[in-house]
Amino acid sequence: MKKCIAVIMIILFLVNFSINVFADTPIVTSEAAILIDAETGEVLFEKNSHVSLYPASTTKIMTGILAIENCDLDEEVVIPREATLGIEGSHIALEPGEVLTMENLLYALLIESANDAAKAIAIHISGSVEDFAKLMNEKAKELGAYDTNFVNPNGLHDDNHVTTAYDLSLITRYAMKNKVFANIVKEYLYTIDTTNKKSEPRYLKSSNKMLYSDDEIRVDGKYIPTKYYGAIGVKTGYTPEAKNCLVTAVKRDNHTLITVVLKAVGRNLYEDTHNLMNYGFKNFTLENLAYKNSFIENINVESGNIPFATAVIEKDLKAIVPSSNVNNIKSLINLNGEVKAPITEGQVLGQVDYMIDDELVGSVNIVSATNVTKKTLPPTLDYANEKFLLRKWWTWPIILLLLVIVNLKIRQLRRRRRRQRRTMFV
Repeated sequence: MKKCIAVIMIILFLVNFSINVFADTPIVTSEAAILIDAETGEVLFEKNSHVSLYPASTTKIMTGILAIENCDLDEEVVIPREATLGIEGSHIALEPGEVLTMENLLYALLIESANDAAKAIAIHISGSVEDFAKLMNEKAKELGAYDTNFVNPNGLHDDNHVTTAYDLSLITRYAMKNKVFANIVKEYLYTIDTTNKKSEPRYLKSSNKMLYSDDEIRVDGKYIPTKYYGAIGVKTGYTPEAKNCLVTAVKRDNHTLITVVLKAVGRNLYEDTHNLMNYGFKNFTLENLAYKNSFIENINVESGNIPFATAVIEKDLKAIVPSSNVNNIKSLINLNGEVKAPITEGQVLGQVDYMIDDELVGSVNIVSATNVTKKTLPPTLDYANEKFLLRKWWTWPIILLLLVIVNLKIRQLRRRRRRQRRTMFV
């Protein structure tokens, strides 16, 4: 009986231990997923993040940022006939010869997820879908998205149109730094006024329920609204081959996280995204480790026209740290040995390492805030002799003795001159 009780106790302990260890690990049912910090790009969680999958309409993140970088918002776009042909899925019924501003097309692209708007943008910028796809792939490689290959601007299925969760996080992080892009994707409603071809306004609504929906999903055993506090975008996607895809950005207290979930089933894309975001905000914090031009210390400078250089932090430094270790960050100042003149403003004098236990969290350079020129010596005084003499303990007593002797000699000389004058008048 005692043995049975002991075995049960051990099993309960192990179960409890495993629950505690893995309690904070996010539950993700999607085929692939990733969670990154938007400021630093650090990966906080990943699942199959480098597996090649179909992105569906999350493709339009790249299309949108390229449109913003290559066009003015008030630029007029005449819709070509090619942009209205072969359009499947979501669209805004563009007509050949219709004139819209690039801004209106961007809202149609990123809010309504209009496939015809994506095609119109591509042809307007590059002349053809094929050439625009080349531009998309060039940009992807520039951003480090090396496992991405775009074939079209809208994400309609093509066996060769692929990306990864990791690559999409890189593209999204870049796009969200653009204020125009960020301002568009945070909206879920928009109206396009009448055009030369349409007598009625177009009313757009995003399918990204993270921004607005009260539809309930099950998270942590509870039913809660799909809307997520602090959500600021960015894009949904669906094709039968890609299944449900979602890229999300959430900002809370100046801390922004980005998630990508690919090939999700049903509402799991929202549940997975909630789980990832909850995990990120609960377990990690964006910490300001250093501020640009913060004073470190005055560093002695050998042979300088002034005795020291003012050392300051080169730039702001932020880092993602576990929330439980925020108070355990320590800074270590490392100088580059003996500092000799001349020193120029901005010259690196060392670095500050920020540590948690033995793990490096971040590093930043220490630089000089001042110019220090080399000391100019009198022509009659040899620098090497001065350096040698002035640093010996017996130098100053000898100098004082010499001054006394010189003073005595001067007095003797004055007495002698007085005697000579008296003799002349006798």
